[in-house]
Amino acid sequence: MSNETLQASREWWSQRWLDLLDSYRFKKRLERARNYSRQGNVLSIKFKGAKVLAKVQGSEIEPYKVSLSLDAFSDEEWGYVVETMSQKALFAAKLLAGEMPQNIEDVFISNGLSLFPFTLGDVHSKCSCPDKAVPCKHIGAVYYQLGDRFSEDPFVLFQLRGRTKEQIISDLRQLRSTKNVENIQETAEIQAEISEHQYPVKIDDFWQYNEPLESSLVVISPAVSETVLDTLGTIPLAKDEENTTKSPASELVMKYLQTVYQDVSQKAFLAAMNVGGS
Repeated sequence: MSNETLQASREWWSQRWLDLLDSYRFKKRLERARNYSRQGNVLSIKFKGAKVLAKVQGSEIEPYKVSLSLDAFSDEEWGYVVETMSQKALFAAKLLAGEMPQNIEDVFISNGLSLFPFTLGDVHSKCSCPDKAVPCKHIGAVYYQLGDRFSEDPFVLFQLRGRTKEQIISDLRQLRSTKNVENIQETAEIQAEISEHQYPVKIDDFWQYNEPLESSLVVISPAVSETVLDTLGTIPLAKDEENTTKSPASELVMKYLQTVYQDVSQKAFLAAMNVGGS
């Protein structure tokens, strides 16, 4: 597979990790490290806390011992990170499903942290080989292997910062569960407060007003230059063959409705003025 094909098949976080190593200026050493990784020279990789311990077969009979680590975040820092994750429903859902959200870095940046190392100098690595260069080809091989591990399990990247998959999922579930309980309690308290101050309403008496109106109230009649009938426009009624009048049916209906509208408006106005009332 070409480098372009490999990059396209990798998850974005794995490629981000490998891009850091590919920025190393000693390209021949990187090529040897890549070959070591592809040829199976990395015999084992395991975690001890946040540190990666590996064995890489070199030119000697005994494999070389490699250690690699990042600066782990403190419990307090992880507390802020997980709290931020829990506030974003999409982040929490994807992480609980074992997926890495596309913009997961925003969570760390908002808390003044960086999930990925900025430079190779931020990656603390050692090898038992005689090569004094850092990273040597054995460290580089482990670095490439970790990129593949990230594709299989994105939580490995979190583990390098001091939190396992189980810890993060457990903390997320606990926080979201606590928030759900708090929301339920808050809703219950609001409902109880509403019920406490709720008064019975008799529907039959709802529209009645038994108190006299203020004498200073003035009834202002609405403008009648344009009515709802004018807004509706011509009514598209079919022609009636039996209609012997010259006016079309729609015009006759409109005139009738205008008469009804004026009659109802006048009665409403008189009722508001308390004229001719019962």
